[in-house]
Amino acid sequence: MNFVLHRSDLRDLYEKVVAGERLSEADALRLFESKDLNALGAIADFANRRQNGNRASFIVNRYINYSNYCILSCQFCAFARKKRDADGFELTVEQIVQKAREALAVGVTELHIVGGLHPSLPFSYYVEMLKALSALNSSGGVRPSPGAATSAKPIAPEGSNAALASTVTAPEDERTPKLQLKCFTAIEILHLAWLARKDFREVLAELKAAGLDSLTGGGAEIFRSEVRSAIAKGKESAEEWLDVHRAWHQMGGRSTCTMLYGHVESLADRVDHLRQLRALQDESCLARRSDAKAGGFTGFVPLPYQPENNQVPVQNPPTGFDALRTIAVSRIYLDNFDHITAYWVGMGLKLAQVALSCGADDLHGTIIEEHIFHMAGAKSPQLQTEAEMIKAIRETGRVPVQRDTFYEPIKILENAPVPATTGTSARSKVLESNLATA
Repeated sequence: MNFVLHRSDLRDLYEKVVAGERLSEADALRLFESKDLNALGAIADFANRRQNGNRASFIVNRYINYSNYCILSCQFCAFARKKRDADGFELTVEQIVQKAREALAVGVTELHIVGGLHPSLPFSYYVEMLKALSALNSSGGVRPSPGAATSAKPIAPEGSNAALASTVTAPEDERTPKLQLKCFTAIEILHLAWLARKDFREVLAELKAAGLDSLTGGGAEIFRSEVRSAIAKGKESAEEWLDVHRAWHQMGGRSTCTMLYGHVESLADRVDHLRQLRALQDESCLARRSDAKAGGFTGFVPLPYQPENNQVPVQNPPTGFDALRTIAVSRIYLDNFDHITAYWVGMGLKLAQVALSCGADDLHGTIIEEHIFHMAGAKSPQLQTEAEMIKAIRETGRVPVQRDTFYEPIKILENAPVPATTGTSARSKVLESNLATA
C-alpha cells in the first residue's frame, strides 16, 4: 500500500480515508480525474477491507420482467415497447408464479421483478402478483441452494460491517432462506400510484403488506436534470426518485441504489449523484439512531451504459478503466454504505473479478434471464451458475459468501466444495424455458 501511494498525488486523500475523515465533493472529483488506477484501487480496497474484511458476496437470484410495454420513450432504453410492437410482451400472474417455481427448484432465494410502465394493467395486478409469490413461502416452495455447505465462523472481523458481523449457528432447517421479493423501481411506484389514484406512500404500504421486501435501485440514472432530460425525458425527477426511497426507508424498508454512467454526463455530474445518495443515506443512518427499524440503502450498484439499440449517441462508452475507477471512487466516497456491487451483467464477470480489488465486495447474482442490459447490447451471458460465482470470488483470494436480498449471509463458503456442475444444466433448462415464453 505505502509503495503504491508513496509518489501518488492521492496520498493526502488516502490519509483522510485512513483517519476516517469524510471526503468532500472536490475530493471525489479529484479521484475521478486521477489516472492512477493503482492508487485508486489501493485506497478503495483498504476502505472495503476495513468495512467487509476479506469476503465477497453473491446472491442466487432470478430476474423476471412482467412486461416491456411502457408509456414512456426514454432515449437510452432498448427494452421498452408499445402495444403495436410485435415483440412486446406481458405475463400473467400465473406465468410469473410458474417462473418463480422453476427458479426455486434450482435454489433461488430472491426474485428481482421490474417492468415497463404498462398502460393498462390495473394496480390489483401488482398486489396479486406479490401475494401469489409470497404464498410460495408457506406452500413448501422454498428450498436451500443445493451443494453448498454452511459455516459457523464469524462473517467479518471485529469492528467491520455490522451487516456481515454475525455468526451462522442456527440448525440447518433454520438456515433455509425465505424467498425474498425485490421489486419495482421508483418510477414504477409513481406509476402505480397514478393507476390507483393514491399517494405513493399509501401504495408502498399496500405493496409491503402484500409481500414486497425491497425496492430495486433502478431508474436513478444521473440526477442532474439536464442529463436526465437528454437520456430519459419524461421520467421522474431526481427529487421524486429520492422521495420514493426516502418514504420507503421511513417505513422500515431497505433498497439498493444505482448510477447509470458513461453516456453524456460529466464527472462532476457523477459526483453530484453520489453526493445526493450519500445525503439520503445520512438521513437513514440518523433515523436508525432513534428507531432501529428504520430502513436505508443496502448497497450501491454502478451501471455502465450500454450503447446499442437506443437513441443516445455515445462515441466513447464506458471502458474497463472507467468501470474500475467508478467502483473505486464509489467505495471511497460513499462512506456510509456497507456494500458496493460490481454488476457483472454490464461489466463482464472477468472485469467484475478485478473490481473486487478496487473496492467492490459483491458480484450481484446468478440473474437467470436478464433482458434490459442485453437488449441494449450487453455481451455477457444470460446467467452465471452458483459454481461460477464461487470460483470467480475464490480466484481473487476472497472468501465467497452467499447472501440474501439485504446482504445478510446465508452460507459462508470458505472451505465448502464448489457445487456440482449438474446445477448448470438445471439452470440452463430453466433459462431455455423462460426465454421461450418471454
